[in-house]
Amino acid sequence: MFRPDLKIWMNGEFVNLEDAKVSVLSHALHYGSSFFEGIRCYETKTGPAVFRLKEHTDRLFNSTRMYRTEIPFTRDEINDAILETIRTNNMKSCYIRPLVYRGFKTMGVNPFPCPVEVMIAVWEWGAYLGPEALEKGVDVKISTWTKLAPNTMPTMAKSGANYMNSQLIKMEAIVDGYDEGICLNSRGHVSEGSGENIFLLKDGKLHTPPYSESLLPGITRNSVIRLAEEAGIPVVETPVPREWLYIADELFFTGTAAEITPIASVDRIAVGEGKRGPVTKQIQDALFGILNGEQEDRFSWLTPVL
Repeated sequence: MFRPDLKIWMNGEFVNLEDAKVSVLSHALHYGSSFFEGIRCYETKTGPAVFRLKEHTDRLFNSTRMYRTEIPFTRDEINDAILETIRTNNMKSCYIRPLVYRGFKTMGVNPFPCPVEVMIAVWEWGAYLGPEALEKGVDVKISTWTKLAPNTMPTMAKSGANYMNSQLIKMEAIVDGYDEGICLNSRGHVSEGSGENIFLLKDGKLHTPPYSESLLPGITRNSVIRLAEEAGIPVVETPVPREWLYIADELFFTGTAAEITPIASVDRIAVGEGKRGPVTKQIQDALFGILNGEQEDRFSWLTPVL
């Protein structure tokens, strides 16, 4: 996954992978004060291009704003650094990880005295839940762990601390023999997967939980909504009861890492025919058609690297 010659962008300079280090007393290591993005660069017919770069960077700045953290670079500087990191590492396609974190100065819960640092790394990473999952789907369970409740921590922020909740969901699913978990929120409604948003097809309509259900505002989620509406598929943002998962015609995850991954079963109950459904495939084809350059980039989602 990580080439030994990989170059990491750290606070405006490139360093070798083995030299990309932080102090063991960094605030982020002790108190979880880190914020990140997951972005993909795709190989297209006209060269590598980054999917919805601006929107990902905007979300990174939104995450840090919620935690009163000022990034010491502008949005344009971060975007330029991402593209330069891809070029420096000569990547045709890759996963991109910008990370903002509090470094070391003092110890204690108060983060303000600690410097804000920025890192950008890229690496080759295929389908998050396995390439076969894009067609066959994945088996998931309803997690016993509840999603962070409103007014506890901002779930709309993509912060490292939030992903401790995600880790519990993911580990439980793996130990119990599933590929992934779905968590309910404090009201018992469907929230999201450990690192993915979720869509449900029922009676010809796509349903997905709204932001008020304690979920991350996914950029792939937004892309799917736009593609579905373009195709004439009604999309309804509404609270999703657990029971709907068991009687859905189709279910799928969305996310930068997961892309569009169908769900084959929930709690060992098959979804539809227990594999990717026709609407899921239609939306997959529409998205990947843009990403690989087979279709026009009619939404201006791709930023060329070169």
